[in-house]
Amino acid sequence: MTDMATNNDIVPPAKSSLLALDARTQRRNREESTFKALGLGAVGIGMLFLLILLTTIVSNGVGAFTQTFINVPVYLDPAKLDKKGERNLDDIKKVSTFGYSPLVLNGLLELVQENGIDTPFEKSKQMKSLVSASAAAKVRDYVIANPDQIGETVTFNLLAASRVDGYLKDRVKREDVARDKNISAEHLDLVDELVKAGIVKKGFNWSFITGADASESRAEQAGIGVAMMGSFFMMLVVLLLSLPIGVAASIYLEEFAPQNKFTDLIEVNISNLAAVPSIVFGILGLAVFIQFMHLPQSAPLVGGLVLTLMTLPTIIISTRAALKAVPSSIRQAALGVGASKMQSVFHHVLPLAMPGILTGTIIGLAQALGETAPLLLIGMVGYIASNPPDGIVSGFMDPNSAMPAQIYEWAKRADPAYYERAWGGIIILLLFLLTMNVIAVILRRRFERRW
Repeated sequence: MTDMATNNDIVPPAKSSLLALDARTQRRNREESTFKALGLGAVGIGMLFLLILLTTIVSNGVGAFTQTFINVPVYLDPAKLDKKGERNLDDIKKVSTFGYSPLVLNGLLELVQENGIDTPFEKSKQMKSLVSASAAAKVRDYVIANPDQIGETVTFNLLAASRVDGYLKDRVKREDVARDKNISAEHLDLVDELVKAGIVKKGFNWSFITGADASESRAEQAGIGVAMMGSFFMMLVVLLLSLPIGVAASIYLEEFAPQNKFTDLIEVNISNLAAVPSIVFGILGLAVFIQFMHLPQSAPLVGGLVLTLMTLPTIIISTRAALKAVPSSIRQAALGVGASKMQSVFHHVLPLAMPGILTGTIIGLAQALGETAPLLLIGMVGYIASNPPDGIVSGFMDPNSAMPAQIYEWAKRADPAYYERAWGGIIILLLFLLTMNVIAVILRRRFERRW
């Protein structure tokens, strides 16, 4: 009897080929293919929703960049504008826009009659619905700047009323006019004839980009330019405060602070502050900067201080991450050749971390630029930004609005023209955000160093 196995006890190995996949490998390949398909599907769905979002924004907001104008020859009647005939500027300024409005409407009526346009309107007052309420103010400003033109006929490129502009942009339908007290079907018929005669035309609306906000009755005159200046001064405050404070705090916490419970508490609170809703910072700004420090309400300075508090955690976290990314061998090598701790940080570590710091700062500024909730509580929404600041000091201290607050305000108003301008403002805001993100990428690639 022996323990050695006989030839009959040996089981021959199963015949298989290295080129043939077994069941387990086939299952793993199917799982991998399924995962890739799900990933591609997720990316496709994300791109689809992004495309839908961009298409919706552009289609609804592109109309804000065009505006309907009416070329009207206006006779500057001396009997109404300069009754004394002395061309005294003080006397000319006494004539309000109510005195200029009949001159504009008379010029429009005469223009209609000269072109032989058949219309039921026999009085100039009946055409008031076609011209913007800002037309009289534009003519008045021209006369005050050029008093020698009184007595002459001057052709003005005046804004059409918002209903006329909406009709030519298919925003106002004929079936809706029956319930509209501002315009009638006869007015729309007249608009069609004026378009054929070349009197009414659409053109690029520069005033939307450079102009100021307007009242409810002058939606066609509203622009986002003054709000853009308010955002500029706010971002200037955020940049001047958040960058040095955030970078200094990050350097201390990452390079110099001892590791103890106190610094751990600070780090935890910084991370928590980054997740705090932005409206909480607005409440803090209202309580501290306005009610306690008595800073002017709706001022870009206050908005900048509030957004600085909101942006600091983001900058500190990104800066610390950039400092951590620098290899410790850089610090050890600097200390090994006799550099002090501060010299190794500022001469070696900080320059290498600068791309990440700049990227985090710009992304933080872009986030602050689009914030609306903190501005609601400091009064930047209820204020109508109708006048640009007179100088640098007034730019910081005078009440103003900001782009996201202006968009929010326009979206609340009843006139559909303001709804269109809200979408147009979103386009401008997105262009600013896209530009800032592109700058962040360029700076990162420009200053990035490899070790």
